[in-house]
Amino acid sequence: MLDWLALWGLSSAGGYLAKEVIGPLAKDALEDYTKDFFKESIKDYTGLSDQDTQKKLLLKALKAFVALVEKELKIADLSKQEVKQYTKPLKQYINNQSIKAILGSGFNYGCKEIDTETLAKTWVELKLLPLPEEFRWKYIGRQYLKQVQTIIKQSDKLRPIRNFENIEAIAKNTEATAGIIPDFDLREYQEAILESYGNVKLDSLDTDGSAYNQLKLWNIFIPQNVREVHDLMPEAIHELPKDYYQKLRESGQLEQEIDQKELEKAKKLYYQQPIKSVLDVIKDSQSYRYLVVLGDPGSGKSTLLQYLALEWARTDITTAFSLPIPLLIELRTYIRNRDSGQCNNFLEFCHQSSGSICHLNQHQIHDQLKAGNALVMFDGLDEVFDLGKREDVITDIHRFTNTYPKVRVIVTSRVIGYKPQRLRDAEFCHVMLQDLESEQIQTFIEHWHDLTFTDQADKVRKRERLQKAIDTSSPIRQLAQNPLLLTMMAILNRNQELPRDRSELYNQSSRLLLHQWDYDYDPYGNEAKLVRDIRIKAVVAVATHWQDHPDTLPLLQELAGSDTDLDLRVTAIKQLAQGYKDHPDAFATLQELARSDTDSWVRSTAIEQLAQGYKDHPDAFATLQQSARSDTDLDLRVTAIKQLAQGYKDHPDAFATLQQLACSDIYVLVRRTAIEQLAQGYQDHRDTFALLQQSARSNTDSRVRATAIEQLAQGYQDHPDTFALLQQSARSDPDSRVRRTAIEQLAQCYQDHRDTLPLLQQSARSDTNWELRITAIEQLAQGYQDHRDTLPLLQASVRSDTDSWVRITAIEQLAQGYQDHRDTFALLQQSARFDTDSDVRVTAIEQLAQGWHDRVAWPTANQPWLFEFLCDRILHDPFERKERWDDNPRQAALKAILEYYPNHFQTRSLLQDRADHDSDPKLRKFAQKELVKLSSFSS
Repeated sequence: MLDWLALWGLSSAGGYLAKEVIGPLAKDALEDYTKDFFKESIKDYTGLSDQDTQKKLLLKALKAFVALVEKELKIADLSKQEVKQYTKPLKQYINNQSIKAILGSGFNYGCKEIDTETLAKTWVELKLLPLPEEFRWKYIGRQYLKQVQTIIKQSDKLRPIRNFENIEAIAKNTEATAGIIPDFDLREYQEAILESYGNVKLDSLDTDGSAYNQLKLWNIFIPQNVREVHDLMPEAIHELPKDYYQKLRESGQLEQEIDQKELEKAKKLYYQQPIKSVLDVIKDSQSYRYLVVLGDPGSGKSTLLQYLALEWARTDITTAFSLPIPLLIELRTYIRNRDSGQCNNFLEFCHQSSGSICHLNQHQIHDQLKAGNALVMFDGLDEVFDLGKREDVITDIHRFTNTYPKVRVIVTSRVIGYKPQRLRDAEFCHVMLQDLESEQIQTFIEHWHDLTFTDQADKVRKRERLQKAIDTSSPIRQLAQNPLLLTMMAILNRNQELPRDRSELYNQSSRLLLHQWDYDYDPYGNEAKLVRDIRIKAVVAVATHWQDHPDTLPLLQELAGSDTDLDLRVTAIKQLAQGYKDHPDAFATLQELARSDTDSWVRSTAIEQLAQGYKDHPDAFATLQQSARSDTDLDLRVTAIKQLAQGYKDHPDAFATLQQLACSDIYVLVRRTAIEQLAQGYQDHRDTFALLQQSARSNTDSRVRATAIEQLAQGYQDHPDTFALLQQSARSDPDSRVRRTAIEQLAQCYQDHRDTLPLLQQSARSDTNWELRITAIEQLAQGYQDHRDTLPLLQASVRSDTDSWVRITAIEQLAQGYQDHRDTFALLQQSARFDTDSDVRVTAIEQLAQGWHDRVAWPTANQPWLFEFLCDRILHDPFERKERWDDNPRQAALKAILEYYPNHFQTRSLLQDRADHDSDPKLRKFAQKELVKLSSFSS
């Protein structure tokens, strides 16, 4: 099958899918396929008319495409077995005429993009196995085109006809621009940090920026205090000006669905938390390994992270080697680089992206991260404006902490709009930056004037003038509690007396920021971020204090509709909705933005404000209804659906709208969301249960059926028909996802029902689907651990189940739940030695090492000590590498010895033996690296 692949050097490239999908094509139908594939591009190149060249290029391109698809499936946490299920769908997919043409278009001369919309639509139209929801066709299109362009450049026979006369110039240019693999020079990295973050960049805020050119951040930085946040309600901790907050309360303009008792409870809990220095919190690595730092615009979140990086960069290089290496990743820059194809993950960002301040070799970063020798800081989660991409970044961060569990991680975000649950589930603690206290303000003012004035008399006069203004004016003092606004005051104070009136102070700041900041700046630099934060503060101040001024509403409308900064647009939209609720022009502006703005975040914000502030407006429901039914952005449709269900429950058309979306919308996510909202908001409606039943039994999409089953089990547990429906779905639904969901819900919601345990046991023993057996085993081990039949069932699965993943799951459940049983140790040893699958042997070795490393010997089993057992596995496991991603049991055993027995007298000799003699090159390389580490530690 793979003769053609081997002939062209492709048999080792790509994963399982590449071989299984492209192999038959290479053998049987390659000639016909190439004609369709290169139909348009053949006229653009010399050498492409040669059939052998066509076949070679085709196979390389298809290999690249299928490998990208497989990579996306793995990123979605699909197992090897789950990935294999896409073999037949992919074969059918790449043989579609439209797909041939689209993939072939990458070879068209001057091609700029791949038609990813048709790629995605065709998969759905062919009714192929559903892809994970996070599957990224646009990313695949960009990466595929880049790889095709590389294939074209690397071909010695293929040249664009239009550029044929420039071949020599092209060759020289290619050589000149070839990439250089970065090294891991920490001294260079220290210098880059000092250059990027060392100077406080304030010259654009001052008519005489030279006064601050040499102002170093570490000299002016004031460590703030924080409070821990346990129950995040932004309204409870986000401090608005008190007079404005009171005005909103009196006029009823606060969000109506906020429960005031819950708000007061959250506020009381928040203010009961002790105040700590943020640096003390960061030093406490045991209590705050994963930390989210929240704060208002200008509160010093980014400055804090830069200060931490600078502290390391200013350390002597010999000392720096022993300290955690700071990796500061600005998420807005990261997502921009990722979207442009410069990187796929955080390590690649540091390795090669233009947004990284210093390129560091990702393989050496990986080693440092695995060892826990790093402090990784993700700055500005709120600055990832696209909500879908923000969720992707959170997923990336969570996956990062799972991959590198020893690493300290800090994330910063504004509090408004931040949703804490996902990172809280990932074990992140949350703290809120506090306003500057009087002593901190005074210290800042003293440092500022000491560092920025050379004339002693002028320094004293200006310092006392600023301090007096803050001491004697309550409004000014309140503003000075924000580090960014305090900095603004210090700048304004240099050339004039500070206005005592807060509105006039904002007036001067607004003129500076709103009207003088559109020229010659880097939109992604630190300077722009600084000014953007102040602009937002200024907009809030203008809307708050000049609400009755005739120019304020037009200004907010203009900013909401057309400003280049999305954060500012969103702020203006919220100020419009809160301050001009009864003004007809405000509603018209919000409605127009909700319906037709080109940015989905702006539309979503407008939808939320309409739903929360204009429930009684006759046109508000229709606007939300339209967005829920037909907006082009799925995330926004979800937002609109939730607002309809939660805010318009009593509207006569609300249920019918949700019902129609749940039953017949073409998008799975929309149907699932509508079902969830109906089940949770209309539980007592006469038609809800019937709709859920129908969806669970007969919806064409398995994900919709699974959602309906979850809602039935959780909301209608006591209904007489629910158990029977779940039981039927668990036994006979054609899709394994649905059956797994039904089994999980039965185990969790009907644990004591007499029919649940037999069904789980039957599924664990004999279901034909391996995923079902895994689910049943997990539910039995977790919910029926003490039942007399559970342990024998798990033991039987370990010994005789035909699927390796089922055996792996059973081993894990035995090791975790039955460690003290006399047979568990022996059974795991047996699996580690004799199981035919290397992944099973790896799992057994890892579980033995984790669970029994602190036991000198196992008294109830006649087995060797664990160290001797691991040595035996290192020397005698029969593993032979077939794929680069395969895990080697010998390496797993060696890792266990390094972790639990690093000082054993035989450890070094074992490493040396494997580095010299192991048949697996990957293990030899690992052993060589570990030997270097041991040598450096001993020296």
